[in-house]
Amino acid sequence: MLLFLGCLLTLSSGALCLDQLNMCMNAKHHKVEPGPEGALHRQCAPWRENACCTANTSEEAHNDNSYLYYFNWNHCGAMSSKCKQHFIQDTCFYECSPHLGPWIQSADENWRKERILNVPLCKEDCEQWWEDCKDDFTCKTNWHEGWDWSSGTNKCPAGSQCRKWTDVYPTPKSMCEQIWSNSYLYTTLTKDSGRCMQLWFTGSNPNKKVAEYYLNTAQRGQSFPVTTLLFLTATSFFVTIF
Repeated sequence: MLLFLGCLLTLSSGALCLDQLNMCMNAKHHKVEPGPEGALHRQCAPWRENACCTANTSEEAHNDNSYLYYFNWNHCGAMSSKCKQHFIQDTCFYECSPHLGPWIQSADENWRKERILNVPLCKEDCEQWWEDCKDDFTCKTNWHEGWDWSSGTNKCPAGSQCRKWTDVYPTPKSMCEQIWSNSYLYTTLTKDSGRCMQLWFTGSNPNKKVAEYYLNTAQRGQSFPVTTLLFLTATSFFVTIF
């Protein structure tokens, strides 16, 4: 009871009861806890000071049909290098980020226990991703499901056709939100706003402050019910004692 009261008191004061600012999701290749990884490969290197991915995972993120998910980027012909770099960066962000706590949800899937949902992406990252892929081709809108895996890697399902990117995703918003079943949320927020998550960055990770903002915003919204619950619990506790 005292531990529970302590946790409620922490929430009512606006502090974090659980360290959602520095955690790894329970998924296929993530570490249990984030920490330094000095040898992260190429595009994953910005996370080297504090990462949820290992060096091996970061290297595989750059390979076609890697053992991470055996996913074939070239399912509708060779994907352009300028487009593929964004999917590599997306993989680094997903595998390595320790600051996704506000958007981690339970996942009823056989390959992971948790996923991310509606992570607010900065406008520049989403729009540049779409711009660099707009001349490529794909056969599916949601890349999380519906593939033909009979060969061990994903192929376009029977009856589907390869179509130009802009026919499948007419806008950056449609691509960013639909391609990974709403893992990302398109926003009009820019990187200098401090209110959106950056796939691409150099130097210290700017996403920690963004996660902190959303956690604090969520807690302020819960402050009244948490305080009320704290009062009722404390009242019940002292009535029981006396």
